[in-house]
Parts: sequence; C-alpha cells; structure tokens
Amino acid sequence: MNTTSSADLSGVRVNGARLWASLMRLAEIGATPKGGVCRLALTELDRQGRDLVVGWAREAGMTVTVDQIGNVFMRRAGRNNALPPIMTGSHIDTQPTGGKFDGNYGVLAGLEVVRTLNDLGLETEAPIEVAFWTNEEGSRFVPVMMGSGVFAKAFSLEHAYAAQDTEGHTVKDELARIGYIGAEVPGQHPVGAYFEAHIEQGPVLEDHGITIGVVEAVLGIRWYDCTVTGMEAHAGPTPMGLRQDALQVATRIMQEVVAVAMDHQPHGRGTVGMVQVHPNSRNVIPGRVKFSMDLRNVSNELLDQMDAEIRAFAAAVAEESGLRVEIEEVSHYPAVPFEAGCVAAVRRATQALGYSHMPCVSGAGHDAVYVARLAPAGMIFVPCKDGISHNEIEDAQPAHLEAGCNVLLHAMLDRAGVVG
Repeated sequence: MNTTSSADLSGVRVNGARLWASLMRLAEIGATPKGGVCRLALTELDRQGRDLVVGWAREAGMTVTVDQIGNVFMRRAGRNNALPPIMTGSHIDTQPTGGKFDGNYGVLAGLEVVRTLNDLGLETEAPIEVAFWTNEEGSRFVPVMMGSGVFAKAFSLEHAYAAQDTEGHTVKDELARIGYIGAEVPGQHPVGAYFEAHIEQGPVLEDHGITIGVVEAVLGIRWYDCTVTGMEAHAGPTPMGLRQDALQVATRIMQEVVAVAMDHQPHGRGTVGMVQVHPNSRNVIPGRVKFSMDLRNVSNELLDQMDAEIRAFAAAVAEESGLRVEIEEVSHYPAVPFEAGCVAAVRRATQALGYSHMPCVSGAGHDAVYVARLAPAGMIFVPCKDGISHNEIEDAQPAHLEAGCNVLLHAMLDRAGVVG
C-alpha cells in the first residue's frame, strides 16, 4: 500500500530494554544449564511459551486467532480493518540445544512494535499482526517449517497432523493436548505483507562490522546422495594400478563439490557432510562409498548450472576410472527472492535510521520462505556472536536487537501507513 502519512516518524523508536526483558523472560521457559533453551514444538514447555506470548499480546490490546495447525495470529486493529494486515513474526519452538534468539526474536520484536505504537498512540491505516508459526525447527516433528508450510499449501494439514515424534505422538494429538488446535483453516488468513526479523545465524554481518542485513533472497538448496561402486580388495597384495578404489574416486567428486561452489561466488555453497565407506576396514580397499552433496545458490538458474557441472564431472570421472557413479537428488528447495517493495522498505528504514547495512542472503530456511508464496515478504537480519546459532551459546547484542526492531517498526509502518 505504501501510504504516505503527515505524521513525523523520524524520532519513533522502540523500547530496547523492554524487548530484551521479554526475550529473557521467554528464555526462562525451557532454560538449559549452559544458558540456552530447549522448548520443543508442542511440548508442555511450548504450551507455556505460547501462553506467555499470547498473554502479552492480550495485555497489549490485541485479538488472537489460532488456525488448525496451531499458528497464532495476534492483531492490532487499524483504521481500515478491511485491509489485509501487515504481518511480522517467526517461531518460538527451539532446537534441543537451542538459544534465546533464533525465532523468538522475530516474534517478540513484533510484539515490541505493537507496544511502541500503543505507547505513542499511533494508529495505522491497515491492521498490524504478529504471528508465530508451529514447529519451524522440525526437531520433534518433520517436515520443518510445518505451520507456515501448511499455511502456504506446501503440504496438507492431514500430512502434518500424521507426523510422529520418536515416541509415536502425532502432531494432531499433541496440538490438542496443549490446547492449540484452532478453528481457522490454514491459509485463509489474509496477509498484506510479511516482514521477519531474525538473527543472521551466520558470521557475515559480524565479520563486516555491519548492524543490519537487508535480506534479498533465501538460497535455493539441492541435496543429493552420490554412490561410487568399485571393488573391495586386500590393501597389501593389490598393486595401485590394479585397484578399483571407490574412496579415491569419491574424494575427487567431493573436492569438485567445493570447487563448483567456489566458481559460483558470492552465493554458491557446496558441502559434503556425510560419508559412508564400505567395508570401512583399515586394510581393505573401499568397494563402495556413499556421500551427501549439498549445493546452494541464490537463483534456480545458478543451481541448475552447479547441478550440470557436478554431474558432468562425475560422469567424466566414472568414464576415466571405470567405476560406477550414481547421483540421486533427494531434496530440492527452490531459491526464494523476496518482493522488491518489501526489500526496499527495509532498506529505506535502515537508511532513515542511520544504521550500517548491507545486502545479504539467507542460507537457512525461515517461515518467510513459505509466506512469500502468498504475499510480499522481506527479512531483516542482525548479527549474532561468532555466527553461532542452533547452540546454547547463541548470543546477540541488545543494541543490535534494538536496531533490527527499529527497522522492523519503520518498514511495517511504510507498508501499513500511519493515520496522521
């Protein structure tokens, strides 16, 4: 909508101390001895966290709606409530050894935006909403980003309901147990635009000494299993020139995964994270090696190029060595460019507030990926210490969190409009 207001918003800022206090209070639920948080999706601790955040929303005068997959939408009315809401949010479930900020920051930054608007008596043209999405982490139930995925029709509600944890508990039963199965059909909740504030979960902003990352896209991901088949043989009697060593051929392909990524900078990524060697004996030449390949880039076209290059290299190595090389794609997440208008709103807010900033991409998945299928979306990154996340020592500076929340406030007002 991009409504122009007569109100002077240049001095409008959030209450950083209140934001920090809220983060620390939520972190008490599921606190771990090492200073992190373990609050797995749909556990009793998740219910306590949900109840706390929903209670804060109601204290702020917001109305609360829950859909059938347990996504929670907390609304501050606007002057024209027929307009779709300008939404922000993230998740409050954590990894088993998670930190205080991953996901939680995005939800409580949204709440702080609403509290600030209340403090200043500012009315927006469109309503403002803060969402938290069910089972983003995927630690207890798969698929990951479950709530936003069902919302965007990436997979069905029935598929999500049937997912089980290691003890056989289903998502549907656990949602019912904690009291968070709502009546609203997922995806029928309107969204005018969506912004998600998040710690970067990587080292780039800190390395550059930058406060705000203006996120332009989320990297596409392709996962593969590659199997090289040769022949086991005794390591002593078999001459080097007569071996069918699957590991030596596999390591050439592994190195090429990294080389291909290096050739597709700045956003190319290539990782081999899992290797299985058969028979895995010190005096036997390996006869079969299976390993993972993880390729990422900022566009599907670049991923296609990387895919073609690694397959061509593997085919050439197979022909040269005489060993069989098989590549199977096991998962594919397309790249997600964020909507230009939302990216521009984040950039304008950052510039107006005077924060150092840089364009960046997300190498990790977020709920914004799925919401972007339905509405214009953008993200705001702030640094985290040493780039560490999904770890109990995850940390972020209060000043950076406050800055990101200020950017979120101004970006949302850019889209929602202020009644002046």
